[in-house]
Amino acid sequence: MNFSQLPPSPSLHDCLDKIQSQTFRFFWDGAHPESGLPFDKCFVSGAPSPGIVSVSGVGFGVLAIIVASERGWVTRSQALARISTIIDHLRHSPTFRGAFAHFIDGSTNDVIRFSGRDDGGDLVETTLLMQGLICAREYFAGGTAREEKMRADITRLFDEVEWNWFTRGKDEALYWHWSPNYEWAMNLPIRGWNEALSCYVLAAGSNTHPIKPESYHAGWARSGAMRNGETYLGTQLPLGEPYGGPLFISHYSFCALDPRGLSDRYCSDYQSQAVAHTRINHDYCLSVPDYANAGVWGLSASDGPQGYGAHSPTYDRGVIAPTAALSSFPFLPAEAESAMRAMLHYGDGKLLGAFGFVDAFAPKADWVAGTYLAIDQGPIIAMIENYRSGLLWRLFMNAPEVRRGLKRLGFTSTTHSIAAEIPSPGA
Repeated sequence: MNFSQLPPSPSLHDCLDKIQSQTFRFFWDGAHPESGLPFDKCFVSGAPSPGIVSVSGVGFGVLAIIVASERGWVTRSQALARISTIIDHLRHSPTFRGAFAHFIDGSTNDVIRFSGRDDGGDLVETTLLMQGLICAREYFAGGTAREEKMRADITRLFDEVEWNWFTRGKDEALYWHWSPNYEWAMNLPIRGWNEALSCYVLAAGSNTHPIKPESYHAGWARSGAMRNGETYLGTQLPLGEPYGGPLFISHYSFCALDPRGLSDRYCSDYQSQAVAHTRINHDYCLSVPDYANAGVWGLSASDGPQGYGAHSPTYDRGVIAPTAALSSFPFLPAEAESAMRAMLHYGDGKLLGAFGFVDAFAPKADWVAGTYLAIDQGPIIAMIENYRSGLLWRLFMNAPEVRRGLKRLGFTSTTHSIAAEIPSPGA
């Protein structure tokens, strides 16, 4: 299962199999031995970050386990058992109006403060967790008692999230954080365009605590102000900040939400948005000699020589994140393959470890990260799988909460059917 087993001139199929399966080991072998919760970070040495679990990383880990089950790296029963264990521990972790904290302890399930006033519910982290859990509920659709219990537990966790509470009683944006100790002191509205599109889709699709469509239009879309329309390096960007920002913005929601043929009043095709964002990032990197000479591209949030940073064409610190190009296979497959092959051979394979590619590297500084991060490893597996089979896209887009949310917000899809109103699971 390691990269040394690849033939001298491996096919794309062989490369993707090895990358996905070895990266999966981060979420399986590298997880907490009792709770099964994947750690937020693991070091190349094999040591985990001390007990810290990111809730979004758990969501990406669940997606990875589904892919592993489908591709036979673990059995279906093993995958079901591991996800059931994860859910059992999540049910004993504190929530805040139904939302989970950013960080929890892998052993005790207790909240770990993310920053000074961030000790409560994090709605975006919760969304990325729910993406994984909803896909698991759709995947394990059998009639066994364990599958039925899993589905009921997932639906209960989702229904307990008080999405409308996070609008602060207004028909405006959702807010990222709420804490019983500091209430709304973080004061961060979730406004587009960024990685949090699924947050509004799930919030609108809730059967128990839905937001009003006005929150999406006035809050997320800013009444149309999230549109861009400018041209960068020869590519017109429909939405978002200049040059598109870090590439994770086009990965996190689209690990589960299918952008192909998805449109609303602000964007005629969200696939085109992701392709444009990726193209600009790629073309910018090719204009930088240190990247172009190494044959690599991809700027995103990652570790770096000076610490963690949200790297992009407008914030370039010389750091390439393998997740950026590898998670872009659904958008620029030829360019992603080229970067993949260059990274496989970079420094005679020094980017490769037990859990796949390291988090980042800096060609000019001859620096290689000694870490793997859950929020970067997870999208590699999910987005490559969506490129190869569309598995996670099919599962998520089949969920009643997702279809209901999309319909309520005025989305249409030429790829998936979105019914007018869909009953909740088990209704």
